[in-house]
Amino acid sequence: MTNIVVLIKQVPDTWSERKLSDGDYTLDRDAADAVLDEINERAVEEALLLKEKDGGEVKVLSAGPDRATEAIRKALSMGCDSAVHLNDPALHGSDAIQTSWALAAALGQVEFENGEAADIVIAGNEATDGRIGAVPAIIAEYLGIPQLTQMRKLVLAGGKISGERETDEGVFGLEADLPAIVSVTEKINEPRFPSFKGIMAAKKKTVQTLTLADIGVDPETVGVANAGTTVTSSTPKPPKTAGERVTDEGEGGDKIAEYLVGQKII
Repeated sequence: MTNIVVLIKQVPDTWSERKLSDGDYTLDRDAADAVLDEINERAVEEALLLKEKDGGEVKVLSAGPDRATEAIRKALSMGCDSAVHLNDPALHGSDAIQTSWALAAALGQVEFENGEAADIVIAGNEATDGRIGAVPAIIAEYLGIPQLTQMRKLVLAGGKISGERETDEGVFGLEADLPAIVSVTEKINEPRFPSFKGIMAAKKKTVQTLTLADIGVDPETVGVANAGTTVTSSTPKPPKTAGERVTDEGEGGDKIAEYLVGQKII
């Protein structure tokens, strides 16, 4: 029986226009449709596959405002057993290091039905709203546990987690003793769609809400005012302009080639 925590995040839909807030230049999350990050769906799927094979319990952990409950319910509707929602206004604008610190502290508060802590923490390799790709590794350092990152295949056996990491240099086999943290890539699986039964069941599943005080994190160590980096200004992307139309009168291919050369595309 394996205790698994999946780290999930609600992000602006990639099909929505994203913009920064005027005041502190953080991402304006209310300006776009919000969804469970696709890579987190794959992390959830992998956790459920491990549970279906070896038994155990799957919890999701998410840090975010009230609206993040929508993403949490999506994960629960896929089949996760329960959730923990770290919700505190002081977290607004936290950078990757601050976020990792808070999540590591929250993980220390997560308990399973058997009274034990997590054996495996599964996350996506990077969120689509930040593309930092470092949070799982930072959490591993804070907790002092092994990390298997950028994994495309996972196998749980004999108290160890192993699998394959694919890089530009090739495919590498990795293995670690439990407890460990793992991040997965889009090649790990194809996530399931929530069934109607799963959607209805998710409404009754437990979602525990924690604040920074609950996990022992000082608000002065997180948030936009205490972040290691600061955005001082931003320039909106220019509006779309009409494209250049080419009328083919026998020389259309040449004109397109000339245009591509002029744009330094070829």
